[in-house]
Amino acid sequence: MSDRIAEFGAGERTSAERGAVGPGGAGRGGTGRGSARLPRLVATDLDGTLVGRDDRVSERTAEVLSRMSAAGTAIVLVTGRPVRWMPTVYAHLPAPYLSVCANGGVIYDPASDRVRDSWAIPPALLSELCLRMRAAVPGVVFAVEVDDGRAMRYEPAWPVRWDVGLPTSESAPLAELTERPAVKLLARAPGVGSDEFVALIESIVDGEVVPTHSSRSGLVEMSARGVTKATGLATVAAELGVDAADVLAFGDMPNDVPMLKWAGRSVAVSNAHPAARAAAGDITLSNEDDGVAAYLERLLEPAP
Repeated sequence: MSDRIAEFGAGERTSAERGAVGPGGAGRGGTGRGSARLPRLVATDLDGTLVGRDDRVSERTAEVLSRMSAAGTAIVLVTGRPVRWMPTVYAHLPAPYLSVCANGGVIYDPASDRVRDSWAIPPALLSELCLRMRAAVPGVVFAVEVDDGRAMRYEPAWPVRWDVGLPTSESAPLAELTERPAVKLLARAPGVGSDEFVALIESIVDGEVVPTHSSRSGLVEMSARGVTKATGLATVAAELGVDAADVLAFGDMPNDVPMLKWAGRSVAVSNAHPAARAAAGDITLSNEDDGVAAYLERLLEPAP
């Protein structure tokens, strides 16, 4: 999965009720065929799940999502990406599907280019946690997603990649990074793997934010207390009147695990991280082999 992740956090709407976890409709390793009832909502991660290495959604996948939508199933994109990275995805999709961005920290409506909800980490807590992590982790550097993920601020030592040179991206000292609420706090440290780094950060932040990761490059993403992909998706599902049991979710990385556990049916792509595979009820093909499309095509087939 790509590193392209932003940040958010925060607050009262993070207590969305959790639904029961159910197995995938076809049994582990299968793709299902001729489901008697299509899911009322399909939620899918992007990078590493729906999107390929070329940063594109395939024509096959776009067509299947369109068919699912036409059959009455709501499509929701649930991603770690910030809002500002979404246009490249929508350029390859047949409709402006609602998005849960920043690992649950933002609900974004692309049709109106409007952030409907956001949950941010408050400045005082940002400052406290960064100082706490800096004292415990040698060489750690930070970045923050601000303005609901429309802008990024980062320390001078931060390795800027996809945002380099953009007006929405700006270097600043740590004191300035923590002056405004952030929908996500990002941390990197030299020579530390993502799984190991998340465990270390968890021991430092003590539940005051939610650390996770969606890459294998040592990047840790932190959202506000209680904010995950599951809480963001649960908020959207409740607004649509859809129970967790009627949700089918796809993912590939640890930041997808809460969503995969919350949804009534859950599927990991074959290239998924072990934690995502363990949380899912089914396994489908990899993102490069259009695994989401393959699974949904089988659901759309008439029962024999």
